[in-house]
Order: sequence, then C-alpha cells, then structure tokens
Amino acid sequence: MTDLDVKTLRDAYDNQLRPEIPDPVPAGVTVERDGPLVRILGLDAGGFLTYRDLGGLTGDALDELIARQVQLFRERGQSVEWKLNEHDEPADLADRLRAAGFVPEDRETVVVGPVAPLAAALPVVPEGVRLREVTAREDLERIAAMEEEVWKADRSHLVTGLAKEIDADPTSITVVVAEAGETVVSAGWVRFPTNTGFATMWGGSTLPQWRRKGIYRALVNYRARLAEQRGRTLMQVDCSEDSRPILQRLGLVAVTTTTPYVYTP
Repeated sequence: MTDLDVKTLRDAYDNQLRPEIPDPVPAGVTVERDGPLVRILGLDAGGFLTYRDLGGLTGDALDELIARQVQLFRERGQSVEWKLNEHDEPADLADRLRAAGFVPEDRETVVVGPVAPLAAALPVVPEGVRLREVTAREDLERIAAMEEEVWKADRSHLVTGLAKEIDADPTSITVVVAEAGETVVSAGWVRFPTNTGFATMWGGSTLPQWRRKGIYRALVNYRARLAEQRGRTLMQVDCSEDSRPILQRLGLVAVTTTTPYVYTP
C-alpha cells in the first residue's frame, strides 16, 4: 500500500464513520451536542464522547470543552470514554485530557480495507464448532458470560447495549456466536452504518483454550460475507495487537490508532 492509499482509507474512515452515532438512536439513548463534540448517554455502562474533528479548538477553549464533560459526568456519577484517534488535532489533546483526569486505556489499531477479499476467503471452522446468528437476550447473556471469563470484568453492559441496538433496527447489526456444543467460545458482531459504504466489526473475544484454531478468522469471513450481501465495500475494525496481524494478512490496512481516555468520578 502507498501513503496515498492509507490517506484515502483514513479519509473515508473520518468522513463516513465519524462521529460514531447510533442510527437509529435506540430507545433510552440520548445524543447531545456540545460544540463539535457528540455526547452519547444510555447505550453503555457510561457515556461516550465522539466527533469527526474538534473544529480547530485549542488552548483555553478546548480545556473548557473538556471541563464541561468532566463536570457533567461527575454530577451524573458515571464514567465517560473520550475516543481519541492518533491523528486528531491538536497534538496536545492527550495531554489536556490527562490533565483533566482522563486515564488512557489500551490502545487499538484502526484497520480499513476492502470487503471482497475477506468475503472470498475460505474459513476453516474447527470440528464441533458452529457459527450462528443470534438476537435473543439469552444468547446475548451467554456472550457476556464468555467475555467475563476472558476479561475477568463485568460485561453486562454488552447485553443491554446490543439488545437496544437490535430492538431499534435489527437490520443495522448482526451478532454471530461461535459455539461448541452449549458453550459460546467466541462472538462478534457487525454493524452497517447508514449512508456509508462501510461495515464495522466488533467483538471477537475468544476463550483461551479455543484460540489459534481459526475461529476468529472464521467469524471475520462470515461477517464479511454479510457485508458483501448488503453492498458494503469497505470494512473497519478497531483491533487489538492479537487480531491486528490476522486482519492485515487478510488485506486490511492500519490507518491510525485509537485510545479510549476514560474519566471516572
């Protein structure tokens, strides 16, 4: 890939996927605007802050914008995530977030690439494992239980968040589980943002004893075929260092990184 290719893909990511606002907005979810910033409440365990860009805000004006978010979520008694991309401006934004009490969590790589090669790849699903699309709350709870075993942390917010999205528009998201008998060993979901050429992939956590068997790749291929059927031409993933090499071998290109900066009252 050339630098121009990377820039073109990053521009498509910025222009088509940002800010990351659920559409349609699920029941019980609030979307508020504070200047260039979009504040989403009620979808996850805490709040979420997103934007395409900050409109050139710097210095005191930017600090005031950040401080307003801190005050609001301190009063609500909720945590909030500010999703910071590596190429966001100004360059000192991360320093200003830390100074305001936001704490960086694990960085991920944003990869983008064409859907067609992913959809055409032939996955090898281990014997005894099946992939299945799910919508029932019982299955979402099984996914959360699997993720809690992987991450050793409460993941109950996944149940309510995914259920809200499915209820708002079941065509906007597809959740896929990988099962061995009655056990969910991995799961991932694909979103289809409106008015874009993109599909976006999420999840992919896999029980330790089931890793390195091709399950994650099979989930990627399955969701890519769903995207192709919907006429989507580009795929985007915020990926960990574990999944990045797999996705890059499948043709996705690293265009930036993203770090969640979390403020907790």
